[in-house]
Amino acid sequence: MLHAGYFSRAAQETLLGAVRNVIREAPVYTPQMPRSARPFSVRMTNCGSLGWVSDITGYRYQAVHPETGRPWPPIPDIILKAWMDLSGYPALPEACLVNVYVPGTRMGLHQDRDEQDFAAPVVSLSLGDTCLFRVGGTKRSDPTRSFRLASGDALILGGSNRLAFHGVDRILAGTSTLLPEGGRINLTLRRVSREPDLTTSRR
Repeated sequence: MLHAGYFSRAAQETLLGAVRNVIREAPVYTPQMPRSARPFSVRMTNCGSLGWVSDITGYRYQAVHPETGRPWPPIPDIILKAWMDLSGYPALPEACLVNVYVPGTRMGLHQDRDEQDFAAPVVSLSLGDTCLFRVGGTKRSDPTRSFRLASGDALILGGSNRLAFHGVDRILAGTSTLLPEGGRINLTLRRVSREPDLTTSRR
């Protein structure tokens, strides 16, 4: 589900300030692909009690920054408010992955499936230059379609689309003035662990 223009320009600037504060505490770094150790083209960091990381040993969530060894900073209130407004899920997110794209970077088709409870959606928030976003079905061979995600847009992958393959084909440079340096910042909010009381209530 796409919420185009979810954040006004003023709200985008507030959100960007909060993200800059996160990056000051938890600097962006370059993750590596499992086994091959090939570097990602996208740099990243996290906030929340857990953060998603990737290195030669695999994909996982962990409580500390892989380079500084410090705990991730908390998720800012403006981001938590968006989750509560959009997710329809009763528990708060544990992780907010911050992906930093520069012109020329992309992200191949993948699933977000390192979490325990797929009943919780993934909520994605976009800042900066527009990207061409591609989404398919739950099998890599399923047909895909692409559309643009602009600064201030919010996208939800949930329900039958929670495990849809998705990726970023390219960044459309110069389509936003929000980031003076250009590029795009994407925030993806995830609930990692299964809440026992919520599991019981859904039976």
